[in-house]
Amino acid sequence: MKFQRFFSVVALTTVTLILANLLAGVASKEQFSENFPAVVCPPTLPGLTSQISIQKRSVKFRTVGSNSSKFIPMRMTRFKVIKNPILVDAQGISPVVWQSKAGNWTGGTICTAPVSNQWFVGGTSDVTTRGHLVLVNSGLSESIIDINVWSENGPELSKVFTVSDNSYITLSLDALAPGATQIVIHVAPRSGRVNSFLIDERGKGLRSLGGEMVNSSIESSKDIFIPAIPRAVKIASRIPQELRVLVPGDSDANFSVEVVSDDGKFTPVGLDEETIKSGVVNTISIDPDISSTFYGLVIHSDQPIVAAVYSRGAKDFTWSTAAPKLSPFALSVTGLNPTLIFTGDSIDVSITAKLSSGKTIKRRILGSDIGFWRVPDSVLSVSMTKVSKDTYGAALLSSQSGTGYFPLIPGSTLTRSEVPSANIRVLNP
Repeated sequence: MKFQRFFSVVALTTVTLILANLLAGVASKEQFSENFPAVVCPPTLPGLTSQISIQKRSVKFRTVGSNSSKFIPMRMTRFKVIKNPILVDAQGISPVVWQSKAGNWTGGTICTAPVSNQWFVGGTSDVTTRGHLVLVNSGLSESIIDINVWSENGPELSKVFTVSDNSYITLSLDALAPGATQIVIHVAPRSGRVNSFLIDERGKGLRSLGGEMVNSSIESSKDIFIPAIPRAVKIASRIPQELRVLVPGDSDANFSVEVVSDDGKFTPVGLDEETIKSGVVNTISIDPDISSTFYGLVIHSDQPIVAAVYSRGAKDFTWSTAAPKLSPFALSVTGLNPTLIFTGDSIDVSITAKLSSGKTIKRRILGSDIGFWRVPDSVLSVSMTKVSKDTYGAALLSSQSGTGYFPLIPGSTLTRSEVPSANIRVLNP
């Protein structure tokens, strides 16, 4: 009898502990929610047109600057932005915005959630500039933003800007570093939900010299990967390209450059160990002897740097910027046919593409050094479901107005937030 009582107590205790753990697990799950933060797409400046690729018509948005905070359905998969920036609840499938000036230039970028740092390697402040830096505050409180600019002359005077809640401001590039031909901009918000966009547009008199949306990098690094740089096939059409580099720290940097293409991997003559001065924007001419229409660059430095490559075409130009390590994510490409380019020692990327018919196609990109896939017509979105280690990616897209570039990065990542929950012990201590 005593043994039966003992085993009964043990069994009851065990069941109680199991139930307590199960209930605690349920309570723990109820205390958190997961979602993708809304992403911000840039405004359409005067004289430009822009469209956003969306994966489905039910995706919701609201306009920055509107009196209404309500998100409403887009009702189309190619959404035209008339003027103000918009906030898009993209649900983890990053939208691509494509801006252009008809017959003159085109460029693209991925709409992203607010970030705490942005480096823009590109643009000019000389007499040819018609470019702008756009600061968007999509939050409900005022934002204060530090702007630091470097040029071929060294660091320029730092400036501080205030952007009211739910609004944006546009700054002319010629006001940030008057007369400078080569600039690098660092945007560092002190407060607020801030996104920045750089439009590098140039002209001479009534003649357009092209333009581009310059994509940003989040931080400087000792290792820079630029996966996709366009290259003219005909030698007569080739114009030497420019590698723009800045060492934002106090020490000069020693760095080396590798070209990655279908022709193999090699170091251009004179770029096996280059020394550049800190605090000054440096420009280095590069003209690799390759047969392919695009290539990548890998830069190794003993000091953190930021870098990008300027490519001049017949009437337009492109800024190929640094990309972070590729991770699985989904991208809306409705109405676009980008070429996705990947670099890495051992490339293995699995892609699932959703068609407008509702069907899906799957591709696996394998290779060493560089690999690519041209997205076919009628694709709404592409999902990179599996990505090999130390792989980097970017997209190139050509149209009648020119060529554009954007790195393959998720517009927002899944975040976890605590959800308030009622507890009876608060009422009955």
